[in-house]
Amino acid sequence: MLKKQFITLYIVLCPLVLFAANRPGFGDRRYSVTGMAEYSFNRTWGHHANFDVQALMPINKHFEMEAKLQFSTANVHTGAVLLRPKFELPVGEMFVETDMLYKAVARNRMSDMTAALGLGYRMDYVSVTLGLFSRVFINWDRSIHTDETYVVEPFNLLYRLEVFCRPQDNPWNLSFIISNVDDYQMERMWQPLFMVGAWYDVTDHWRINLGVQCKPTGMFHLDASFYGATARTGFTYRF
Repeated sequence: MLKKQFITLYIVLCPLVLFAANRPGFGDRRYSVTGMAEYSFNRTWGHHANFDVQALMPINKHFEMEAKLQFSTANVHTGAVLLRPKFELPVGEMFVETDMLYKAVARNRMSDMTAALGLGYRMDYVSVTLGLFSRVFINWDRSIHTDETYVVEPFNLLYRLEVFCRPQDNPWNLSFIISNVDDYQMERMWQPLFMVGAWYDVTDHWRINLGVQCKPTGMFHLDASFYGATARTGFTYRF
């Protein structure tokens, strides 16, 4: 009788144990490649299209890397590398982000290089990041030996708050974000970005991504006039 009860208990619990062991973490962090197409408008560059390529490389459960490239018909091109050590906690996960971003504004013959360091915490339904970034603007037409070549912003505040409608390992989700940074830009703290993102897992490997973004002008100076907006869609292949 006892043996029969043990076999029954094993049959019931075994699938649950396997499910827990294989349940993905925050956002199902696997090696993946993402391609995105964007339509964008802002008051500086007008109407333009962007094409994005991203690669996520989770080296192990404590460390992951991201590489990102964006090509734009506005003749503004961006590359970024992000390093993210992660630390599991009894509830949620803490992480540190080191981000290096280079934007070539070829249309204006200038570029900027940005280095950011942020500390973040995330749970199933929310992710918060705070940090600092520094930026150097470079004029391509100036001699490298003159002070006029460089404009330095030594310290800027970095912030990001993202709230999810469902746990991050869900096969579909919707998120709402307020931040002064995204994958390809870092703005001053008084220039927030408002973003809505969504994904849907068509299969275990293929995911559809959707997103919209709006940038007001001078939000923290009582001037919320429209500056720019972006709509994007694309696919992710997860290995």
